[in-house]
Amino acid sequence: MAHHPANTIPSRLLMWRRVREYAVPPSMIETATARRVAGDWAGACAAARVDVDLDLRAVRERHGTELTTRLRADLRRLAPDLLRWHMPRIAPDGRLRPGLTVCLARYPDFGAASPQLVVRTPPAWADAGQRMSLALWEGPGSESPGHHPHPHPDRRFRLDLHRHLWDVGRSAELARRCGAGDAVEAGGAPSVEPCSFGGPAVPDSPWAVERWAAEAELLLRAEGRTRGAFTVRLGARSRAVLELFAPDDSHVPALRPLRESLPPQEVAALPVLPEAAARVLPDLELLRAGLVAPGRLHPLVAAALAESGAAPMVGAASASGPASVAGAAAGPGDPHRVECRGEVHRIALRDGVLTAVDHDPAQLRCEELLVALGGPPLPCLRAIDAVHRSPQELPAVRERLRHGDVAGALAVVEGLLGPGAVLRDGPLREELRSAAARRIDHGLFRAGLVAVHPAAGTEAAGAGAGRRPRLNRHTPPAIRRKRADRARPRTTLTR
Repeated sequence: MAHHPANTIPSRLLMWRRVREYAVPPSMIETATARRVAGDWAGACAAARVDVDLDLRAVRERHGTELTTRLRADLRRLAPDLLRWHMPRIAPDGRLRPGLTVCLARYPDFGAASPQLVVRTPPAWADAGQRMSLALWEGPGSESPGHHPHPHPDRRFRLDLHRHLWDVGRSAELARRCGAGDAVEAGGAPSVEPCSFGGPAVPDSPWAVERWAAEAELLLRAEGRTRGAFTVRLGARSRAVLELFAPDDSHVPALRPLRESLPPQEVAALPVLPEAAARVLPDLELLRAGLVAPGRLHPLVAAALAESGAAPMVGAASASGPASVAGAAAGPGDPHRVECRGEVHRIALRDGVLTAVDHDPAQLRCEELLVALGGPPLPCLRAIDAVHRSPQELPAVRERLRHGDVAGALAVVEGLLGPGAVLRDGPLREELRSAAARRIDHGLFRAGLVAVHPAAGTEAAGAGAGRRPRLNRHTPPAIRRKRADRARPRTTLTR
């Protein structure tokens, strides 16, 4: 029996294919780009669902004009849609990695705190809309306590050394930094595997080993050194400790495993190679696997890869590419055909509502009344009811809602049912209702009314809110059991 091609595609590539299809829709890219080109960096952030949590006037009062000027210049070069495109994500659905603080730019010349421009993602329980926020991190203790689960910049996920992933002025460096021009054949494996450095080779997550030496040199230079040891995280509990060395300044630095073993405390203090440098660019993997066409990439990414010759390496995407993920949705007014009482009838949009056009309106009203009284519905009415409850494009609606594209999801629903449709109980209505409810949780988190408890890892009432912590599917089992024990009635009398 022949194996289906989808069975041989790594799960990580399938995830990234869905991310590239739904996470950053073309409408977001077009709107954010137009506002950024017009000089409206705040409007571009709003179009890319990025909240701005910094005040340039307050920054000028605390740190002076020079830092404000540099910060404003970075904000004007920021392409928030490109930043969203390259943000770290988690399996299996490819949502933004929750509770993360990523450094975009550092300003070490302004005090001992070294302010940093950072982007943050909300915790998992408040990630409705997949929104991000920009802020200026000014050192430990500068955050409001308990508002964000991990306010400190993460050493593993940092983009200050990879400005080409968010800075529109340096996006052309993408091909060189990701190794798109290296002599690695499409679909081939790297010449050096992570297992040679003491770590496992993970086929679903290829490592950019050929770039590690050059990227480690940039990392150590940012730390004030030219040579030395650093670590690469290879898994949840696995990391490689490597050393960048060269006999003299005339030789290109190379890597080797650290000769002497270090205690865990010293290993934890070593610089960490950022994830963007440790792994192959997902877009490059998708191109080499034939899972995406160059035209479906972000315009800045496609332009950078095209200059290096990497984008057209596979030609058009395969039939299993993103265009076929959601299925071909019928456009507004396109008729569906149903066999009804020995004839083929049409179901199409009329006056903004999905209607059986081959039945008289008076007959349809009579049939709907009979159904309300318990009678059997017409096949046309059964088909309309099925589309309202669980349409064929429901997976596409779910993916869009999961990645925060509410406008895109509603556009798909209106294209199927019409703007005047009244949703009926079923999976489609539950998905939309759940998305609306989760947006309330995100609003509470943004307002500081519900925050993440630093010890228990669950929601706790904000300062002065007077609310009892709410339980949901992200609450640890231990907290659930403790709450249940407190809620049980006492069976013994007390004096």
